[in-house]
Amino acid sequence: MIRPFLQDDAFFAEVAQPPATPDELRVWWLGQSGFLVRCGGHLALLDPYLSDSLTKKYAATDKPHIRMTERVIAPERLTGIEVITSSHNHTDHLDAETLRPLLAANPQARLVIPEANRAFVAERLGISVSGPVGLDDGASATVGAFTFHGIAAAHNELTRDAAGRHQFLGCVIRCGRWTIYHSGDTLLYDGLAEKLRAFAPIDLALLPINGHAPERRVAGNLDGREAAQLAHAIGARCVVPCHYEMFAFNTADPRDLFLPECARLRQPCRVLRAGEVWP
Repeated sequence: MIRPFLQDDAFFAEVAQPPATPDELRVWWLGQSGFLVRCGGHLALLDPYLSDSLTKKYAATDKPHIRMTERVIAPERLTGIEVITSSHNHTDHLDAETLRPLLAANPQARLVIPEANRAFVAERLGISVSGPVGLDDGASATVGAFTFHGIAAAHNELTRDAAGRHQFLGCVIRCGRWTIYHSGDTLLYDGLAEKLRAFAPIDLALLPINGHAPERRVAGNLDGREAAQLAHAIGARCVVPCHYEMFAFNTADPRDLFLPECARLRQPCRVLRAGEVWP
């Protein structure tokens, strides 16, 4: 199994270090699509999955979720969190075994979700239906130091509820002078790059690279080449790949498609190990 770059006490100690400047940005990859963002002294968690719930759930099935990378840190150890996001209802993005202990350890934290998923989120997590902050494509919300702008995601399609609200969302996040795009799970669709260029310059794009293979029997994502191309199309100052090296049946190697395409396009990129910080 892959060992994180930093784990448990060592990871906690690095996160606890005070920022070097009041507006310093640091972003740690937690595995899958999970990231810890520290902007100055403010902390946000994006789509954390910090449990073995899916490995346990699918252990005796024909689609085992064999974990590839050890957990970076127990969720209850992460404190001082202002905001937590869930881009959609799939368990690796909305995990009760991660979010319940996180919310217990951070009672002040707000949960940002697609408005379309409000009832589902409340039921899964056992929280008040009025608690989360809801977003939709084109809508914005500010929580503490962070402003979130909803960007529709296609996983595999642009899926809406009966009221026309998107059930899969990425978000553009602004904090201080920084702009981050966290796509959630998505494929390319017409108009996505144009939406994102409206937020230029995007300092950091966090994009999945596990691709779309129907034989896996799960919804697909950008592959490495597409992630590099999207980052280039939106003028991202740096792109970090994610959504790989968590489950053996649904992964990719950034060296196969992502890094060669970034090199061809001269797109700045950084491949992180789980538990490693950008920049």
